[in-house]
Amino acid sequence: MPLGRRMADFNRRLTNRLAVGPAAHLPGFGVVVHVGRRSGRRYRTPVNLFSIDDRYVVALTYGREAEWVKNVWAAGGCEIVTRGRTVRLGSPRIYHDESRAAVPPPVRLVLRLVRVADFLELRRAEG
Repeated sequence: MPLGRRMADFNRRLTNRLAVGPAAHLPGFGVVVHVGRRSGRRYRTPVNLFSIDDRYVVALTYGREAEWVKNVWAAGGCEIVTRGRTVRLGSPRIYHDESRAAVPPPVRLVLRLVRVADFLELRRAEG
């Protein structure tokens, strides 16, 4: 896991709650709205989000095994709230890219420093 479990737990309990509001409106950020696989509860997780044509890419800073990633994968998609708009996304695909080509150059540097090269790609869902 690129960032430690302790950091993930801290962020989930405190930082994420504070970041959800601003992340839904700021460029380069978004909020993944997903449903728990076991609980059926709706969750909101702030992420760095990059839009390329009809697809969105999220750097998996806590790895492929993060609960929100598993929830999105199991559901076959999610909603993203970005720049104040809600977008329905599907066709999740997880991939590894050492070049980090889907993100802007300054972000590539940061992701390289924290050793993140896994990404989740989602496409706009029809209808």
